[in-house]
Amino acid sequence: MDIPPKILLDKLVKNQKLTQEEADHYEVISLQKNIPVEKYLFEKSNLNRIEIIKAIAETENIPYVDLSTSPIDSQAVGLVPEAIARKYSVIPYHYEPKEEAIYLGATDPYDVSIIDFLEKKTGKKIILSLGDKNQIEKTIDLAYSQGLSPEVREALKEYIPDSGGRKVDLGRMAINEAPIAKIVSTVLEFSIKSRASDVHIEPEETRTKVRYRIDGILQEKLSLPKTIHDALISRIKILSEMKIDEKRIPQDGRFTFKIADEEVDLRVSTLPTVNGEKVVMRLLKKTGGIPSLLELGLRGPQLKDIEEAIAKPYGIVLITGPTGSGKTTTLYSILSRLNKPSVNIMTLEDPVEYQIPGINQVQINPQAGLTFATGLRSFLRQDPNIILVGEIRDKETTQLAIQAALTGHLVFSTLHTNDSSTAIPRLIDLGAEPFLIASVLAAVIAQRICRRVCPSCRTFYEPVSQVKENIKLVLGPLYPKNYETQPLKLVKGEGCSECNQTGYLGRVAIFEVLRVTPSINRMVLQQESGKNIEEQAKKEGLIMMKQDGYLKTLEGITTIEEVLRVAET
Repeated sequence: MDIPPKILLDKLVKNQKLTQEEADHYEVISLQKNIPVEKYLFEKSNLNRIEIIKAIAETENIPYVDLSTSPIDSQAVGLVPEAIARKYSVIPYHYEPKEEAIYLGATDPYDVSIIDFLEKKTGKKIILSLGDKNQIEKTIDLAYSQGLSPEVREALKEYIPDSGGRKVDLGRMAINEAPIAKIVSTVLEFSIKSRASDVHIEPEETRTKVRYRIDGILQEKLSLPKTIHDALISRIKILSEMKIDEKRIPQDGRFTFKIADEEVDLRVSTLPTVNGEKVVMRLLKKTGGIPSLLELGLRGPQLKDIEEAIAKPYGIVLITGPTGSGKTTTLYSILSRLNKPSVNIMTLEDPVEYQIPGINQVQINPQAGLTFATGLRSFLRQDPNIILVGEIRDKETTQLAIQAALTGHLVFSTLHTNDSSTAIPRLIDLGAEPFLIASVLAAVIAQRICRRVCPSCRTFYEPVSQVKENIKLVLGPLYPKNYETQPLKLVKGEGCSECNQTGYLGRVAIFEVLRVTPSINRMVLQQESGKNIEEQAKKEGLIMMKQDGYLKTLEGITTIEEVLRVAET
């Protein structure tokens, strides 16, 4: 591509990526050195490569593909051999069955020889889009060397003949065909290898997409032909012991899947949508054990406050946060620590996520009349020392939990509030008497989950002055003194094969631990607002969730972006 320097630079100025002065400077240098302006920008400027490529695509009026966000269609990958993709530096990312067209990312979308060669080789129409060379190389590695595509591609070849595919027979013969079983097995194997917590199989008008929640973020990893959707869902329903012919109502089921030494329980949920049934599978590892409080990310005064609260013989400890913030894992860590032969621990959960030896775990069953409230009432006749109630969500459960704490039991539970201080007004809202809350509440823990920076590709950088000032302002007296004299360095992940190019690997929790002190007890009795309780707790040493996140950022565990994503209020 031979683009006149002025046209490309004008486009970058228009897109507000360069000032006019910078554009004039780059134009003069590229003319003096007699090299294409885009090559000079790639090598010498601080501009993001993707912004330059987008501007080239706009200038030349050609399609552009961002391979970092665009899902890779396994059908398209299966139509272009790996050797050809590497030789010509192209990556197939989408197949359109109606047009019989393969869309490919390429560094030179004007290369007619590639189009002619691939059209003869595949017998399909070829459409090239401009892509970043680095992204193309990374995506070729991902699509052909690892993950889902190779196995799924082979299974699809067996299942869908080259004549354009056939309608799926929903009889047992089709459902139990080896290719469909292989695809389901490959999807689950990949979910375990990639440490996914959930797998979403979602029907769309022309395809079925498979997304994985890895380290809390949904990532699309696979695109399947719509023709196999019904057979795929039926296979999962059979494994989960659901009714395969019932498609009008949601269903729930579960099954166990084992690969090598790892065994996982899968909780399966189906939901009818306009394009077909959607399936979500929640993965619960049976192997690997429960993390300790230190491994979760608790340390210093926060850990000390929790240890003091759980050492009491009676009282209530609450954990708050939205769905998926790790509340259950923290509760299991605490129970594992308290689990001794001399203690009777009983749990009431919805559902039981991990089974812990030595603990009596009960799953609620509302259809049979076993709710949090009825279960808790019968627990008190079972001589427990410690009780875990999965969630306090109504007046009856609230009053029974307080009653249990008043009669000498240590009670743990979760509550849906955004921070620790608003848990107290929420309890009052649920019908608890302020004087009873004051006498039994020991501590409230609020938490969120951040992604950890990948240790294999972590790099240090010096943040801009606004970020430094923000860290200083948020941390206040907690800001380490040594950064007054030496430069502040933060970490980020560059992206590598270990972390699937995300820059993050694994997760860590950030916490806010509110101790219920005598002064806070007085405020509870006076029914003061959550904000006033928080201000008082801060005076008494409360480390806010955002502060804990920033401290973990300074330690190089996570990034500012992650903390702000989960804890910005």
